[in-house]
This record gives sequence, C-alpha cells and structure tokens, in this order.
Amino acid sequence: MNSFVLYLLCLALACAVTAGSLPVVRRLLAPRFMDSPGGLKHHARPTPVLGGICVMLGIAAALVCIRLITSFPTGTLHALRGILWGAGIVFITGVADDMHKPEGVKSWVKLVAQGAAAVILMAYGVHIQVFDCPWLDYPLSFFWVIGITNAFNLLDISDGLCTSQAAVSALGLAWIALPGEAVYVNFAALALLGACIGFWPYNHAKRLKTFLGDSGSMLLGFLLAALCMGTRYSQHTNLGFLAPFFILAVPLFDTLFVMLARALKGKNPLAGSPDHIVQRLKRAFHFSTRTVLTLYILWALFNNLLAFALTRWNAYCALALMIFSAVYMAAACLFLLHTGNPAHEN
Repeated sequence: MNSFVLYLLCLALACAVTAGSLPVVRRLLAPRFMDSPGGLKHHARPTPVLGGICVMLGIAAALVCIRLITSFPTGTLHALRGILWGAGIVFITGVADDMHKPEGVKSWVKLVAQGAAAVILMAYGVHIQVFDCPWLDYPLSFFWVIGITNAFNLLDISDGLCTSQAAVSALGLAWIALPGEAVYVNFAALALLGACIGFWPYNHAKRLKTFLGDSGSMLLGFLLAALCMGTRYSQHTNLGFLAPFFILAVPLFDTLFVMLARALKGKNPLAGSPDHIVQRLKRAFHFSTRTVLTLYILWALFNNLLAFALTRWNAYCALALMIFSAVYMAAACLFLLHTGNPAHEN
C-alpha cells in the first residue's frame, strides 16, 4: 500500500471514528459532562462537553491502525510514543476539568500537567532544534508547548473556532511536512485533521450539539505544538524555523492581543475576558458567528500560505515576508484595540 493511500486512510479513519463515536459517547456520558451558561458563556442551554473524548478516540484509533499495517522508520515510533504519552496527560486533565464545570480544576493543576507533558516530549527527543545548546532549546520547547496548549484552550469561545483553527493548522503542517518529513508528523497531522472534520458538524448541530471542552482544546493545542517541533523547516532558508509562528498565528495573536488589551486597562491579563478578537468583531460590526468563523478560517489559510512561502523562499525574500507580517500584525493590533471595546468588564 503506497504512502498516499495510507495518509488518506489515516485521515478518513480518524474522521469516521470521531463522528461515529460521538452519538454513543453523548448518550452514555452526557449527564456527567454538562457546561451551563453563565458569566462569559452565552450559549442558550446546558450543553455536553464531550468533543475532546471523541477527538482523542479518533486520533488514537487512526494512529494505532496505521501502526499495525505499516512500519515506521527507526526513531519515529519512539517520538510518537512520547507525543501520545504527553497527550494522554493533557487529555486526562482536560477530562477532569470538563467533569467539574463550571468550576473545573485549578489553573495551577493544568499548568503542572502541561509542564509534565512537555518534559515527557523532550525526554522522547521531541523538542525545538534551533540552537546547538540544549540549555536554550529545552526551555524554549517547554514554554512553547504550554503557550500553544493554552492558546487553543483560550480560543475555544465560539462554535467551531478552535476546531477550525486546529484543522487549518494541521492541514498547513501536513502540507509543509509531506512527503519528506518524519513519518509520525505526517500521520499524526492528518489524523488530527480528520478528527477535527469528524467533530465539526456536532459543534454546530441543534439536536446533538456538543462542545469541544478543555479535554479537546488542550489536546489539539498540545498535539500541534508537539508536531511543529518535529518538522524541519530550514532546508531552503535559515529563517524557515519561524514557520510555526505563521502556522499557529491566529491562536497566538488572539491570546497575546487579549493579554495586551487587558494589561493596557489595568486588568489581570490572565483572567477570562470579553476582549477576544471574535467578540470585538461581533460587537463592532454585528457580524454573525458564521461570518466571523469564515474570516478566521481565511485568515488562518493566509498565514499558512505565508508559512509555506517562508520555508521555500531564499533568505532575502523570507526576511521581506517577516517585515510585511510584522507590519500587518501591528496594524491589526492597533485597529482592534480601538474596535468593539466591551461595555462591561471583570
């Protein structure tokens, strides 16, 4: 069986298992995993937060199946084990949080779990490889994993937003990685993409509406953070290592923007906030959720095109691209700071 067929099989299997398992999981577990409206949550009625469980089932089933029918090159299976062990810790922590909503688990518990998962990744050889000095690579890897995991967790504030960004990021990662990167990156990225596609309809359904939950949003963020560290970006330019910042630009920009907006107002930058970009756009322009979601997807696709270009262009073109990106991000930040300010804040 050739690689292309295996990649399609991995994607399709993750999609099918996620979509097929959700009605069953929902029927069995929904009463214990309900998220009620209140505070910054404006959904109409209590809704199950079981998406993460089904996404995990889809990804795990696809990767196990691929492992059984093909041989992974030496070393890549070792790295994949580290990713799955770390993902398991993050996932279980998220499940515990989802079971105890609205209070959830303490923030420090999540951070400890994420830190432990990051350490496991590094122990299995999955880490940033930009500098020759591990004393620089390891701390950067640690904070990268925690930062991206929480960025996706914070982005899960509107139907389809976190899932769509994870799907676009996985697609961009697979596009850059195929065909010559570490095999585990290719398969895991496509399994993640398939699971997101399988969950997508339920996030927008009426009768079987289901939220992703912390188990899902943190899992997606952790996996993308890990897979970005397993891809080689600098074959054509020394600036290629910056590609992950473009692949994950939307969740990173949104998180940093919220922290900046709150800090400028003297608020706690780490607290829950109505300052997210999607909320500001809705208030300022009265966009529907679907419209904002479409804008976010187009924005993410544009950034992934920039990431691909960064890995293929020469150093001078890559530098020009970096300058252009810095200017357009700064302009967007200034515009958003004066757009759609919340009337009431915590």
